Amino acid sequence: MLPYRSSLFTTRYTLPTFLLACFLPLATAQEKGKFSVKTMEGAPPKELGEPIRKLLRSEALQFLDGSDKPIAEIWLRSAVPTDATPEQIKNGITYRELMQSELFGAIRFDRDWTDYRKQKVKAGVYTLRLAFQPTDGKHTADVSEFQEFVVVLSAKADTSPALMEPAKLQETSSDSIASGHPGVFMLVPSKPGKAPEVVARPKEHWMITTKIPLVSGGKETGAFIGLGINLVGHSPVE
Repeated sequence: MLPYRSSLFTTRYTLPTFLLACFLPLATAQEKGKFSVKTMEGAPPKELGEPIRKLLRSEALQFLDGSDKPIAEIWLRSAVPTDATPEQIKNGITYRELMQSELFGAIRFDRDWTDYRKQKVKAGVYTLRLAFQPTDGKHTADVSEFQEFVVVLSAKADTSPALMEPAKLQETSSDSIASGHPGVFMLVPSKPGKAPEVVARPKEHWMITTKIPLVSGGKETGAFIGLGINLVGHSPVE
């Protein structure tokens, strides 16, 4: 579910340019490309199927660029089901203790964006579902830091919260972005924090961290799963 190797590009600098960059204030370098997140009230988009809309929160996480212009809004699921044992829940749930294709929420991109593979994801509304990197010999560990992802599926193509077969999940996501590969954003293991935040990661990667309540057997557990969605940054082989 991840890319084959492709060419890398190297940027060249003249000596004066390099020396000038070295003496720029640190704050200027940090502010460039900075992102932020804020919580906003608002019902999930009407483009979503009603069975999915009713599972989502009535507030969104708005992802903003350095000029405070919106990039995307994320509506998370009110609670995610798990079959994990009480002991597992007590110790902390990982992505692998949830079912593949589980619905995590929905996202609306306010502008065209690129996924972890540098594939174009057009502005619009998509569902977010959990997916695991296939162990088919075509995907190696060095193309991504972690092997768990959310895949994007167009709201028109994904209207039911029911689980999907992996092949159908990949096919629907691929069709949703008009590509031969699903649209994917890497998931980073994260502890459930008190509030959503944007976290800078190595190699100019940025992620939103938040949490989702867990339910087991239809009942609240009082526990959460931490969610870290890498929205900026690409596979090292891209």
